[in-house]
Amino acid sequence: MNARKKHVIKMAHQLFIDKGFQATSIQDILEYSGISKGTFYNYFSSKNELLIAIFNTIYKDLEKERNELLIGQDPSNIEIFIKQIELQLKTNRTSKLVSLFEEVFVSNDDDLKQFIKRGHLRMLHWLFHRFIDLFGEEKRPYLLDCSIMFTGILQHNLKYDAFANQSHASIHKVVQYSVDRIVKMVNEVAESGDQLVQPELIDSWVPVCKKLDQSFQQKLYHAALALKKTLNHNEEHSQHIELLDFIQDELLQSKNPRKFLVDSALLSLKTNQLVLEKIELQKLEQLVSDFFAQIEE
Repeated sequence: MNARKKHVIKMAHQLFIDKGFQATSIQDILEYSGISKGTFYNYFSSKNELLIAIFNTIYKDLEKERNELLIGQDPSNIEIFIKQIELQLKTNRTSKLVSLFEEVFVSNDDDLKQFIKRGHLRMLHWLFHRFIDLFGEEKRPYLLDCSIMFTGILQHNLKYDAFANQSHASIHKVVQYSVDRIVKMVNEVAESGDQLVQPELIDSWVPVCKKLDQSFQQKLYHAALALKKTLNHNEEHSQHIELLDFIQDELLQSKNPRKFLVDSALLSLKTNQLVLEKIELQKLEQLVSDFFAQIEE
């Protein structure tokens, strides 16, 4: 994504926060971001597509920061999980995601509604696999149920804590309290053997994640990050960083990842001798190969 397109996304996001998505016209966006109508339609086919680009940008940044919290840490450390949830809630607040979601739900646009639904399911998928990290494979049969319950507990605790305490409401306190409750619930549900929703369903709800090892996303992120750290910040290397970002997006965000495009990006990376010599590139290639081997089975 070039700098100008990022600028339009940033400006439009601010307009949607200030005026509301429905009340903001494309002309408002053109004037506020300083671009022509032709440039706008070169980037986006509609205002709805622009809103989806805003959501994707926020999700991508959140995912990056969330993964960084795990680097060098024990995935079973519940304090790291608490920090990840706090990060997400603070991102939601600063980005005004809730108000944007509400505008989508009162609209009649099915594509936008489906996009939001897929985002919620991806979050549930992440939460389910983080619960496996925290509570162990032996509790897997009950962890999708517990993930669903946790989202409800957290949402309502945040809502009524804010209502009761207003400006004194504490995200950390609510998250800690909610996590403490779910820890006890996981143990109770596992002991009872009760199961409401089969955990295998989550992969059919989020097809892009089907058949992938639960740690694949983290491995992919670490491999790409390791390569980025070896690159200097000149123009040529910034193009390589964009290629790495593309590979991550294509594998993790695309409903139907395009192998020929990922292979082309890897080939472009190999044209740089300094990158070619990096063992991190070999690790990335192996992850990509494993990815397509698994989804093609």
